[in-house]
Amino acid sequence: MKLKLAFFGDSICVGQGISIHEGWVVKISKELTRISSENKLNFFISNSSVNGRTTRQALESMPYEIQNQNYQILIIQFGMNDCNFWETDYGVPRVSKQAFKANLHEIIDRGINFGAKLIMINTNHPTPIKENFKNKDLSYQDSNRAYNEIIREVYNERNDVILNDIEMHIDSLIESKKLIIDDVVLNDRLHLSLKGHEIYFDFIFKKLENQINKKFKE
Repeated sequence: MKLKLAFFGDSICVGQGISIHEGWVVKISKELTRISSENKLNFFISNSSVNGRTTRQALESMPYEIQNQNYQILIIQFGMNDCNFWETDYGVPRVSKQAFKANLHEIIDRGINFGAKLIMINTNHPTPIKENFKNKDLSYQDSNRAYNEIIREVYNERNDVILNDIEMHIDSLIESKKLIIDDVVLNDRLHLSLKGHEIYFDFIFKKLENQINKKFKE
């Protein structure tokens, strides 16, 4: 059985700041290929992700990148750009909370309409960025957490997606003192370090493999 899977996201899926082969998306692709003979599945895996992309931009590119390809599995990762406040925008986010929520719903709806049988949506990892934005009495991390909560709201409003709550997972590792936040990210305090990519891979792959076995294994 041939399965087409797409990662649809931003720089967290691209793996900005590390070598290509060390990102969590590539690691999942390699592992799915390795186990494909065991599951009698033939995977076609694409990473349709772009650095800096918001959900608004994703919707504009979705017809070509996702809809025309008829993916059966879609893994969605957005929010770290949507929640950002650029100085030139004078105190408004790149994508408002209301629009972010609506965009996620539409991305999911379009994915299902064009053949997706398994959709996973990820929250984003916490960051150590505590300084307030210019023109806004709010830190990047506060905004990041607020947009993660919207992702959970979208999940709770539907019965056709799987939530990979990476933020909650990493928070639990930090709380149990098995991890410190600075080890998760690069020097920019935003993009994933090698350790961060390992955590994403370990957490998401197991859930993805289980779902594939439930939905597609003959």
